[in-house]
Amino acid sequence: MIDTILLDLDGTLLRVSQKTFVYAYLNELKKVFVRLDMDAELLTKALLVGTKAMICNDGSMLNEQRFWSKFADYMGLSAEQCVAIETACYSFYCNEFNAVKTVVEPSEIPARIVGALKTKGYSVVLATNPLFPACAVTTRLNWIGLEPSDFALVTHYANSTYCKPNHGYYKELLTRINKEPSQCLMAGNNLSDDMCSRALGIETFLVTDYIENEAGEDISIYRHGTLAELEEFLLSLPDIML
Repeated sequence: MIDTILLDLDGTLLRVSQKTFVYAYLNELKKVFVRLDMDAELLTKALLVGTKAMICNDGSMLNEQRFWSKFADYMGLSAEQCVAIETACYSFYCNEFNAVKTVVEPSEIPARIVGALKTKGYSVVLATNPLFPACAVTTRLNWIGLEPSDFALVTHYANSTYCKPNHGYYKELLTRINKEPSQCLMAGNNLSDDMCSRALGIETFLVTDYIENEAGEDISIYRHGTLAELEEFLLSLPDIML
């Protein structure tokens, strides 16, 4: 019986296309690098190299460690220089990152979904790809009226050793929340990253508003619909006896 709902963030609860979000995000982050009097374009390339390293992470270290190790190697930075950049980035995610909110479509649906699920007795997990620090996830949640405390678990780069679409991400998550695949439903907009959880025995719901389907896969094999239709579906689930 399903008693746990796993929710993706970007493109799912956060109503924005990946392309639009990344463009706005990188434009704001480059300003931080300029203030550090460093080559913004080179640092941006290092950021993408570090991100790719996290996506390929094998569970042997935290994504956070994988990112900063690869970032420092690519830039040829000393430990001291790397800490200075990391500190500046942390400040950015807590402050200037909020400027990216302007490209996100406002919606009350995400907060309603989470609130309704908890009232019905379900455990709710924010299963966002753990490529960002916790503060960056918190900032994005605030844009839709939510907090990390609204979830049983929030994945981020300092508590995860895999990324989507590696099945290790979902296995690690399931272990942490002590759930079997059959107890969970994953809702997300990316066929590769989110719907791959189906292979583990997790039920799925493909959110189509900002669908990502690079392979052009037939989506009819998945339960699917808009975020509003996801809300309708989740509200139709039976209440859980507490």
